[in-house]
Amino acid sequence: MTTLTEATDEAAVRGKAPARRPRRKVDRLPYLLLLPCLAIIAVLLLWPLGQVVMMSFYKLDSVRQLRGDREWPWVGLANYAQILSDPFFRTVLRNTVLFAVANVALTMVLGTLVGLLLNRLGKKMATFVASCVMLAWATPALTGTIVWKWIFDDTSGLVTWLFNKLPDGLSTTLFGRSDWTGYGWFNDPLMFFGILTLVVVWHSFPFIAVSVLAGLKSVPTELQEAARVDGAGPWKVFWSVTFPMLRPVFGILVVLSTIWDFKVFTQQFVLAGGTQDRSTFMLSIYSYAEAFSPPPKYGLGSAIAVILTVILLVVTALYVRMVLKQEDES
Repeated sequence: MTTLTEATDEAAVRGKAPARRPRRKVDRLPYLLLLPCLAIIAVLLLWPLGQVVMMSFYKLDSVRQLRGDREWPWVGLANYAQILSDPFFRTVLRNTVLFAVANVALTMVLGTLVGLLLNRLGKKMATFVASCVMLAWATPALTGTIVWKWIFDDTSGLVTWLFNKLPDGLSTTLFGRSDWTGYGWFNDPLMFFGILTLVVVWHSFPFIAVSVLAGLKSVPTELQEAARVDGAGPWKVFWSVTFPMLRPVFGILVVLSTIWDFKVFTQQFVLAGGTQDRSTFMLSIYSYAEAFSPPPKYGLGSAIAVILTVILLVVTALYVRMVLKQEDES
């Protein structure tokens, strides 16, 4: 069989140039169809992001400056230097990272377990359970957080009522008090983050569960049955067969969960009742407080928002690179 190199040499000997394949015509229609979506993304995402980046290089402490009635003093990287040199920023960053790590881990574990449960149930029961679970995901964050705040209300909340129903001797022995009326569940930072984690995980795990369930439907049952025949238990089957095939799904879910948990704002703002308790600050609410709490510092708030965006981009890029490397090695 004549190779391309031999054909080229033979043509050169005969004094003829080798025949060139005609260039494939590029279909531009798909790119034209994407233009409206790209324009919407540019207007709704890229333009505001560009404005925030630009504002971070100015000293903005007045609404009149944002309206254009006053000049914007250029300060360069001074806002970033002030934020990064502030010891309180390191405390906020620590709170954000620890909260995100804990919530991503709990959300992934709980969502995966529920997804595995749904995969084992019958069709009707799985549909019923999935519909109930998705109610938490469908509930707006503001509405759900208000409900949870009422549950932990210090006078009429469900948790306060349940603790008051405990026998006085048992409650005093375990917790050091028998009357829970008026107890501030949100006053202690550790307790506050515990409740905030409960609210965020409750709202987030249904999406993980349904996504894992969709991935499980694509796993060939023959491989799982073969592993069971070889004597593998449920734990071994999951880690040896199911997890490797669902690794891309888990990779995407971890990235999305990390982004969402780093940006938690609504739940924290509602539970804390504003921006008064600085000991529970995370980056998103820290940016808001610096920008809008009197006296306003829009430049500093914008700089914190840019730092948060950069952190998310770096974390996401590193994780995606790690997942792709594992895929190449396997």
